[in-house]
Amino acid sequence: MLDNTKIALFNLGFRPFFLAASLFSIVSVILWTLFYSYGWGGQPVIMTVAQWHAHEMVFGYAMAVVAGFLLTAVRNWTGVSTISGFPLALLLAVWILARVIPFTGAGLPLIYMAILDNLFIAGLIIALSIPIFKARQWKQVGILSKLLFIFISNILFYAGLGGYLEEGIRWGLYGGFYLILALVFMMARRVIPFFIEKGLGGTVRVSNSRLLDIGSLVIFLIFIIADIAQPNGLFTMILALTLFLMHSFRLYGWYCNGIWRVPMLWILYIAYCFLVLGFALKAAVWWFGISPFLSLHAFSYGGIGLITLGMMARIALGHTGRDISQPPAVMPWAFLILITGSFFRVILPLIDPERYYLWVKIAQFCWITAFTLFIFSYTSILLKPRIDGQEG
Repeated sequence: MLDNTKIALFNLGFRPFFLAASLFSIVSVILWTLFYSYGWGGQPVIMTVAQWHAHEMVFGYAMAVVAGFLLTAVRNWTGVSTISGFPLALLLAVWILARVIPFTGAGLPLIYMAILDNLFIAGLIIALSIPIFKARQWKQVGILSKLLFIFISNILFYAGLGGYLEEGIRWGLYGGFYLILALVFMMARRVIPFFIEKGLGGTVRVSNSRLLDIGSLVIFLIFIIADIAQPNGLFTMILALTLFLMHSFRLYGWYCNGIWRVPMLWILYIAYCFLVLGFALKAAVWWFGISPFLSLHAFSYGGIGLITLGMMARIALGHTGRDISQPPAVMPWAFLILITGSFFRVILPLIDPERYYLWVKIAQFCWITAFTLFIFSYTSILLKPRIDGQEG
């Protein structure tokens, strides 16, 4: 049995899931680089490599980060403990098994991966529901509803993969992806203003608009439905342009010159800039005929990638009793490398599409390098108990 005075991996949700997510992001992108950029013949036995890459970055990597964040945040929000110890280890094990099955080479039926993958999401929903209902924090039900729809999206994906639903793969992938984005926007709205104010020593007040919060959420939900129903149609593009303007206004309200002195702040701000850029590029698909994959990767690589790396780096420090203003010396470099990768993945293909595959390859190596630096810096932090002796 683990001695929690020495190894604290399963003390709180962020520890195992941030470690697993970052390790998996390295392994999965290495495999994707071999598949996509070098034509490696090995591939998952259950689905195509493109389907695997899309599914695993959404339901594998991103969902692991979401799990780590929410299992930690909900404990803070409700004051009720979330799962730890064996139940937390069991939830992680289910997530790991679902990631491994496509590469077992045993030709296991699709149903095994489908059951394990959805069992993980269902387990996460239950683990979060218990403290939320105990504390009667009904405002957090919105989080549970998003997770429920992610669960449904994953079922649709597997129904499509199994040949039971013609549009299931597309509905499932895009539904899950946009719902992850909805969670990212929700979490960013809650924590980025707070982080900016705290990170700058309480010397600034960051403005927020409740009308903008509600309006952007409603329009984004309509955008999700519109883009799934009629991908890249005119109505979708109008909604994307509207969301670009609304989130740009939010970014303007959050801006302070002092953020550039604090790596833990500028990484989150730049990440949000890529999310905003994603809406602009989505609108440009209809207006100028650019590739829709540029928008997709502005949202995913530049937005979700940067914001999850920044959030994991900050949360891991704060919840282990360390000074959040003093990240490991290598982390600003990791942030800059991932920002560079975002530029190669999103901007350069727009400027110089002739060398698209070169830009993608460079972006892949930037991702691998950035997350390797995170693992190098944070593994001991995630494994060891809090330095202040507190629980967590």
